Amino acid sequence: MERLRLVREQAGVTQREVADFLNLNRTTYNKYENGASTPTPEILARIADFFHVSVDYLLEREETPTPAYSDIPNVRQIKKKKIPVLGEIACGKPIFADEQRDVYVSVTDDLVCDYALIAKGESMTPRIHDGDLVFIREMPAVENGRIAAVLIEDEATLKRVFFDAGRQQLTLTADNPAFPPFVYTGAELMSIRILGLAVAAQTRL
Repeated sequence: MERLRLVREQAGVTQREVADFLNLNRTTYNKYENGASTPTPEILARIADFFHVSVDYLLEREETPTPAYSDIPNVRQIKKKKIPVLGEIACGKPIFADEQRDVYVSVTDDLVCDYALIAKGESMTPRIHDGDLVFIREMPAVENGRIAAVLIEDEATLKRVFFDAGRQQLTLTADNPAFPPFVYTGAELMSIRILGLAVAAQTRL
């Protein structure tokens, strides 16, 4: 798609940046530009959204591109940023948190977070489902009742945190009542660390 390459070059972005926005690898996106592969209608619509043009313009059905949002009165341009996806986090029994720093996802600039994790399991349903992206803001402590990423020795889990300072007891609870809470006291607390607060989740439809 020659028009796709021209639009990208005019926008001053790399193939990697567009591929990251689409959650694709650069080779796949490169095939779209070279005509070796055709994007699905859904992906084509997302590409058009990224460049603020119409699908018809990308397909060369029209010669005049849709104006950028910044050029339309009373419409605010949505700024985006990229954050790393650091592997999976358990919604159930803790699992090893495998960092995958070569994987990134685009989010709106107003979402204050440091990285994303992929939820695994059903213990946090109905709020968070298996396969959801969960966005984490790094902090060493969270308010009682908030959902946090918690490191237990070398394994990570996503749970609601309740800490009783008087009893020196930490309770990690699931939203799904079918899953029992994890309770830690005394010396057990030394092996536990709050990684950060869950600030948002993205469901994959």
